Amino acid sequence: MAGEVSFFELGAGDAEQARTFYGGLFGWTFEPGPGGGGFAIGTPDVPGGLHGGDPGSGPYLFFAVDDLESAVARVRELGGTADDTDLGDDEASAARFGRFQLCHDDQGSPFGLHQPPDRSS
Repeated sequence: MAGEVSFFELGAGDAEQARTFYGGLFGWTFEPGPGGGGFAIGTPDVPGGLHGGDPGSGPYLFFAVDDLESAVARVRELGGTADDTDLGDDEASAARFGRFQLCHDDQGSPFGLHQPPDRSS
């Protein structure tokens, strides 16, 4: 499972406008995102998210990991960086969407790590 693309995030200036665009283009479905900001995107394969207030941003790709803390430590060991914010530290959001960490590789390229929610319980 580790290393597979497990989630994507789209940033846009206006989330509602982007919802209309991508919904019309791809037929994606949208539901309110965690904390009432943005949307969770339903696609046939890889789940996604959409947030506003981020004009001109590119897509963020998140790669699956089994243990977020260990993966972040490994990023740092290899010369990369990880933002200080764990994007899934809210218990309800983590249970529904998993935990996320924004990172940069050792050359500065952005990517994300995603520890999917535990579906065994």
